Formats: sequence, C-alpha cells, structure tokens
Amino acid sequence: MDAGEDGHIRTGTVWTATAHAITSIIGSGVLTLPWSVAQLGWIIGPIILFFFACVTYYTAILLSDCYRSPDLVNGRRNYTYIDAVRVCLGAKDVVLCGIVQYGVLWGSIIGYTIATAISMAALKRSICFHKNGHDATCEVSGNLYMIIYGAMEIVLSQCPSLEKVTWLSYIAATTSFAYSLIAAFLCVVKFATNHEFKGTLMGAKMGHGVSPPLRTWHAFQALGNIAFAYTYSQLLIEIQDTLKSPPPENKTMKKATSYSIGATTIFYVTLGCMGYVAFGNDAPGNILTGFYEPFWLIAIANLSVTIHLVGAYQVFAQPIYAVYEKVLASKWPTSSFLTKVYTIKFPCTNPWNFKFTLCTLVLRTMFVILTTLISMMFPFFNAVVGLLGSLAFWPLTVYYPVRMYMVQTKVERRSRKWMGLQILSMLCFVATLLSGIGSVADVIGSFKHAKLFHIEL
Repeated sequence: MDAGEDGHIRTGTVWTATAHAITSIIGSGVLTLPWSVAQLGWIIGPIILFFFACVTYYTAILLSDCYRSPDLVNGRRNYTYIDAVRVCLGAKDVVLCGIVQYGVLWGSIIGYTIATAISMAALKRSICFHKNGHDATCEVSGNLYMIIYGAMEIVLSQCPSLEKVTWLSYIAATTSFAYSLIAAFLCVVKFATNHEFKGTLMGAKMGHGVSPPLRTWHAFQALGNIAFAYTYSQLLIEIQDTLKSPPPENKTMKKATSYSIGATTIFYVTLGCMGYVAFGNDAPGNILTGFYEPFWLIAIANLSVTIHLVGAYQVFAQPIYAVYEKVLASKWPTSSFLTKVYTIKFPCTNPWNFKFTLCTLVLRTMFVILTTLISMMFPFFNAVVGLLGSLAFWPLTVYYPVRMYMVQTKVERRSRKWMGLQILSMLCFVATLLSGIGSVADVIGSFKHAKLFHIEL
C-alpha cells in the first residue's frame, strides 16, 4: 500500500481505475445511441461515434499528466479536477469550472435516477405484456421505482469516499457490459427476423410528424447524447487519486483510459449501429424499451441497468459529497456536527461497524432526497441526457484539459502543437454549441407535452 507523501493510503491499480472509468463512462447514455445514430444516418452517425471516442481518449491522456504539478511524476498532487484547474490556471477559472463540473455530475445523477425508473417500469410493463398479451393496456408509473432507488442510494451514500466503493464499481462495470451485450444481441436478433437492412444514409426523414426544424433539433441533440455517453474526464483526476505508486500515477491512468475507452467504444459502435439497422428511423429513445420478448432476457437487461446505475450514482456523487464537506470543514473545523464520529456496532461483525458523522448522515441524505424529487418532477430522459452532454463535453472534456496541459508542459504559443490543440478545441466548441441548441429545443418541447411526476417510456 502507498501511504504517499501526504500520508494518505492509496491502493488503486490499473484494474480498479479501469473499473471506475467504465462505470463512469458506460451509463444511461449508451441506451440512447441507436436513436442518436438514427437522427444522423449511416454516414455521419458512426463517424461521430468514433470522433467523440478519439477526442475523449486524447484529452483524457492530456489530463492525466495534470495530476501532479509542476513535475509530472514527483510534483504536488492535485486531488480533484478543480485542484488541477486551480494550480494550472489560477483561481479565476475555479468558480466557473466548479459550477459546470459539479452541476453536470449532479445532472448525471438525475439522469441515472430517471433511467433506472424507466428500466424498472419497462420491466413491469414487460411482465404485463408477457401475462396478458401485447394488446393489453399496461400503463405503469416510475415514481415508486425512483423512491426505492433513492432509498438505496441514501444507504450507499454513507460510504466515506470513492476509494471505498471500488467493489461497487466492479459490480457496476460487469452489469454495464451485461446489458450492453444483451441490447446488442436483441438488436441482432431483430435484424435477422426483419430480413431487411433498415436506416438511411442521412438519418430520419421528414413527414409523420417530423418537421424540418424538429429533424434539425433532433440531429443536434444526437450530438449531445453521444457526448454524454463519453462523460468521463471530469472524474479522471478523482479516479487517478486512488492509484498507488510506483509506477507513476499518470502512466497507470493512461493504461486504464485506453482499456476503458477502447472497450466502451466497441460497445457503443456495435449497439448504436445494430440498433439502427434493427429499428431504422423508428429507434426508441431508450433501446431497451423497444423489446418485450424474450421476457427473461429483457428482465436480466433491465435489472443489469438498475444495478449498474446504483453503482454509477455513487461514482458521480462521492466527488460532490467530498467538495462540500471539505468546504464546511474548513469553515467550522471544530464543529461536532462535522467531526464527531458515531459508531453503530453490529454483533459478531466488527469489521462491518457503521461509522458516520451527523454531517454525512444528514446532508448526504438530504442531497439524495432532493435529487429524487427533481427526477420525479422532470422525468423526460432523452432531453436531459442531450442537455447534459452538450453542457459537459467542451468545457470539461476538451477546453480545460487542453489549457491545463499546455500550461503544465509549457507548449509554445503558435507552435504546431499549440495550433492543433486550438483547432481541436474550436471544433468541439462548435459541436457543443449545436448540441446545446438542439437539446434546449427538445427540453422546451418536452415541457409542453410531458406531465410532472409521470415518467415517459
């Protein structure tokens, strides 16, 4: 175990980092990919999938070199993404970056809560169709499932830190592969039974309620959905801070990044393209809601989604807990509310004694309750995913990693590398701007038609 120069014990390896990364990358966004490819068509859709994968991988490699400053191997540790921004760019960028980063993390958690409820509601409706036939009226509400999911997260929120939920990430990473494989398999089977190659070169066509503006908004929103599917960079530094050394943390993190993004890209391209060839331009916003048979396989897939998102919730929530608890501790260092540790002992299970402070018990519980209530009020999945992707991708995945890397490695202004990085940043800014326009338009449209506290399937 590595106690490090700061006295903090780190036990992470390339495999634990890969598990955390896969858990944070493969989330609810993967279920929107067939719909996203359907909006872009056979030419642009796969190209965009590979483009976002390459950009995410490259900027993640740049960001991993910002964990220690100023020296890449022996410099001072930056424990969080915000710490790296503060050291490399200064205090002026910290506030804006913090608002974006933690806002997107929170928004992702809201999206996960909605996605879990959709999966469980789809499972219940699948049971209804299995018993009563596909012509039966099987209306379900996702509110109960959101409440159950929230209750589970209240319990798990008492885990002290991200490093302590590694076991949850292993389970979540395994289940993410499970439901991605099942969804891809179901799409292959549907394609085989259709006996036709669906989809068009340029995506969804006008007509049948699809106007030219709506088609444009949906194409732009698809960019945000794909960007959200590659959400990762804002958690990279936090994951890297769990790694032991030697070898140097940046070297281990680069390996974990290549493994995790490589594996997820294979899944994304397979599922996105196979879902499109199976459903064509009628691909549903959540691909699993398009299947009801075989019943047992659909059940496994939806349960896998639920289990995965239980773990992903904590991977995204722990950095939020850490930052506000750190701020509170700095302002009131002697407060018993923050520092006094209480212990609940369970008979014959000494290692499993429950230790907590009133701060973690009360504030984390309130956070989960508030998140659940917001998810219940605005349960439109696709619009939320697209908006989050558009908000997160350029600033957190491209802009700040590129700027920090250029400062960290002293890239010469107007050099070939400097120009290349600037062009990359501008291209991604345009993609983010377009996806933001499309996602905002879809959110407004969803407000007009959606019912509060009524989930869409």
